Amino acid sequence: MYQRIRKPLFAIDAEFIHDLALSIFHVISKYPKLYKLIRTKISFRNSSKINVFGLEFPNRVGLAAGFDKNGEAYRGLSLIGFGHIEIGTVTLLPQSGNPKPRIFRVPRANALINRMGFPGKGCDYVLKQLTGWRPDGLIVGVNIGKNKNTPNESAVEDYLSLFNKLAPISDYLAINVSSPNTIGLRRLQERRFLEGLARKMTKRRDEFARKKGKKVPLLLKISPDLSDAMIYDLIDVVESNNIDGIIATNTTINRPQDANDSMPRTWKEGGMSGKPLFERSLRVISFINKLTNGHVPVIGVGGIFSVDDAKRMIDSGANLVQIYTGFVYQGPILVREIIDNL
Repeated sequence: MYQRIRKPLFAIDAEFIHDLALSIFHVISKYPKLYKLIRTKISFRNSSKINVFGLEFPNRVGLAAGFDKNGEAYRGLSLIGFGHIEIGTVTLLPQSGNPKPRIFRVPRANALINRMGFPGKGCDYVLKQLTGWRPDGLIVGVNIGKNKNTPNESAVEDYLSLFNKLAPISDYLAINVSSPNTIGLRRLQERRFLEGLARKMTKRRDEFARKKGKKVPLLLKISPDLSDAMIYDLIDVVESNNIDGIIATNTTINRPQDANDSMPRTWKEGGMSGKPLFERSLRVISFINKLTNGHVPVIGVGGIFSVDDAKRMIDSGANLVQIYTGFVYQGPILVREIIDNL
């Protein structure tokens, strides 16, 4: 069914269609009785639970950050079968993001290009959305990032404030230092910035755990465009500061060689996700697994379009997987196929 309606949907502006879909899931999320009514009409196969980061996930498949930026639709989205949903990216203060248009479909490459720039309603709004009832078993993580106007030298203060506000209602927090659409953000992956950020964030995590009796795992979301030397340094920081895990990877600023010359100029800027990202993400996951001997848990994300793609990521060292662009192109059936066959 989804494949039949995809063509007319793809003829309309990508961000408009995204917002339209989100509004439907938002309505379902607002009304528990409506959610429960729909839930009674859906049958899921029993899937194997898995413990990662000290959390029990109902299955291995999650929705990547970027789809539900403000935490408005995660309850409704859970009806598709996701075992976890990552909200965000959430910034401390509201911001509008980059000018539109800022999402582009590249059907011939099974890809999306976005240069969103963390648009969102801010942490306090998201906090209200995440307070209240949740679907049974669903793991809700929150992806956090600095505001555009916060200099890198002060970024840690944004992340600490976000932790303070969101930790009480989050299952895990993902530190986003890898989006290519906020100027200078990726420099936070450099050791001189990352060391201090990791040290202060894990200290805050441990203080929170002692006071509240709840440990909130901290994950680091990284770029697929890092050199081996940078990944080596990054892993050293992760292990020495007891970061709980890695999300590999964010979008890439590189483009497929055979498509680069034929792409419109507007498509050459921003982060690309989808099929062209898959092998890059796979390489990063494999390298992390080799460096850590599998001791650092990894969520694999980037270009998963099939059960085989998901299996390859897990075989390369991922404990869990997330999808986004594959979900846009293949529809909800992709989620069920992966869950049922992993």
